[in-house]
Amino acid sequence: MARTPAGSPPHPKGAERFHEERATYVVKSAQPDLEAGVKAIRHTVKTLKPHPGVYRMCDARGDVLYVGKARALKNRVANYTQVERLPLRLQRMVAQTRSMEIVTTNSEAEALLLEAQLIKRYRPAFNVLLRDDKSFPFILLRADNDFPRIMKHRGARKAKGNYYGPFASAGSVNTTINALQKLFLLRSCSDSYFERRDRPCLLYQIKRCSAPCVGRIDKDGYAELVRQAKDFLGGKSTSVQQEIEVQMREASEALDFESAAMLRDRLRAATFIQGSQAINASGVGDADIFALATKGGQIGIQAFFVRGGQNWGHRAFFPTHTEGVEAEAVLSGVLAQFYEEVPPPRLVLVDRELPDAALLSEALAEIGGHKVEISVPQRGDRRRLVEQARRNAAEALDRRLAESGTKAKIMRELAEFLELSEPPQRIEIYDNSHIQGTKAVGAMVVAGPEGFVKNQYRKFNIKSAQTNDDFGMMREVMTRRFSRALEEDPDRKGGMWPDLVLIDGGKGQMSSVRDTLEELGIEDVPLIAIAKGPHHGREGREVFHFPDGREKTLPVNSPLLFYLQTLRDEVHRFAIGAHRAKRSRAISASPLDEIPGIGPARKRALLLHFGTAGKVRAASLDDLQRAPGVSKAVAQTIYDFYHPGG
Repeated sequence: MARTPAGSPPHPKGAERFHEERATYVVKSAQPDLEAGVKAIRHTVKTLKPHPGVYRMCDARGDVLYVGKARALKNRVANYTQVERLPLRLQRMVAQTRSMEIVTTNSEAEALLLEAQLIKRYRPAFNVLLRDDKSFPFILLRADNDFPRIMKHRGARKAKGNYYGPFASAGSVNTTINALQKLFLLRSCSDSYFERRDRPCLLYQIKRCSAPCVGRIDKDGYAELVRQAKDFLGGKSTSVQQEIEVQMREASEALDFESAAMLRDRLRAATFIQGSQAINASGVGDADIFALATKGGQIGIQAFFVRGGQNWGHRAFFPTHTEGVEAEAVLSGVLAQFYEEVPPPRLVLVDRELPDAALLSEALAEIGGHKVEISVPQRGDRRRLVEQARRNAAEALDRRLAESGTKAKIMRELAEFLELSEPPQRIEIYDNSHIQGTKAVGAMVVAGPEGFVKNQYRKFNIKSAQTNDDFGMMREVMTRRFSRALEEDPDRKGGMWPDLVLIDGGKGQMSSVRDTLEELGIEDVPLIAIAKGPHHGREGREVFHFPDGREKTLPVNSPLLFYLQTLRDEVHRFAIGAHRAKRSRAISASPLDEIPGIGPARKRALLLHFGTAGKVRAASLDDLQRAPGVSKAVAQTIYDFYHPGG
């Protein structure tokens, strides 16, 4: 969707022109005053014409209270002056209104698209809002290399290649990518990592990559795998499975049992992808399914995403500012905001008739560049899908209402804030501690829904990064932790893989960890770095860094911020404790401890005889032999240790 320069309002795709007007008549009263609000609206109505467009109601500070669309602006805005006909919610809005801003469009469909953009931009207090407004992940099969890379993608689709999505969550897209790697053996590493390889990486060893980086497969063979992957993701999964079955039989008949076994494993991966479908969406093609449930004054909306007849995940939405708004209007508003960034499929199934379905269909067609049908199915497979979505919506809303405990609420807020598919069950927090690079120790603490899991804490004695290099130390810790996880639990069934990795640090630490895991072929472990604010104080100005470069903050008095600070402080305490223990051992240690074959008794005898470890080091071979309890062979060992050159 096209974007306008900063400072100007966005406009919908395909809009050739629009015009913005700002009401200059502003009532100066800062207190809610119904009469003052009506005056400001009436003054705006005088300047309007019966053209389609979008209007914004603003308060005395200029903050946007409400964004609305209209087929005829003059008629729609004039309705707000008839206060006695307005519900209480809109009367409160009018009482706070002090000015209005108007944008005219070419059609009501363009107005609908612009309305969704402005709601997303301003988050008005009187509009129905999607709380979950983060971008949705896609699978990208890049086409800018002879050996295309399969990867997760968020944001603008600018890279050359094939995009498949949206997926409901990072978890669903990561699970699919892992299975696709087993099925098609496509590389997931970055181009720089790919180009400097001189031997296969661990992913080749565990049969998740065909190792094109070192020539284990030629260009034509890899292109065939890419073709099969495109067919599979494009909805031709059955034909791909049949093709692999034929290849497996041929390999078996030719007594090439190694190839047959590999093809068998690929078939199992295909079966896993299809068997993990939460719903049976065969025969539907490309469609999104939405259903709504209400309870206790709250609304929950469940969405299923189906592409090529495969279920690509589901997500529950809990829109806000829905008090006094009809359920059908809430669902319409959610759909308009949802598709503001996500390309719509050709079919959208909903569980109820929408008042502006035709207009919404026209607007979505403008976004997608193809016809979009919004349908309420009455029978058959499509009806069963909608009913399943409706049941899931009711269950998700029940769970949300039941999660009233403080810990459950914080974990849910954590998932929403850090953009996780669900509350994490295992959180791993990492930090390093050292003095100018010496006695460096890495620390990992583990937390779950019930608190810290102290028997899972781990210390890492830094070996390779001995200089004052925090990034290098973090790379070593991550390499050791996740290399072992890949070797011991590659299928992640042991419960030892984290649902979230929290790093004590900023952008540098985030980049270091992200690149390290990418080199290991791990891209599905959520990463967040927590850094103190610009003054490094404890005023609660922590900044949270995401792998894609985004940053977020939390209000100073947020319970979620306190919880995340507790996690960070715990790993900091554990890291410092481990570092101090290592330093204390070093202070009390003797150089004689490093000599092989010298136990406590001989060490005491040598120190009593010579006085200090330095004098032991300076002693001649004859002097060492005269020490009590030291044989000729032991004396030679000690002398050789301190004089390796002879």
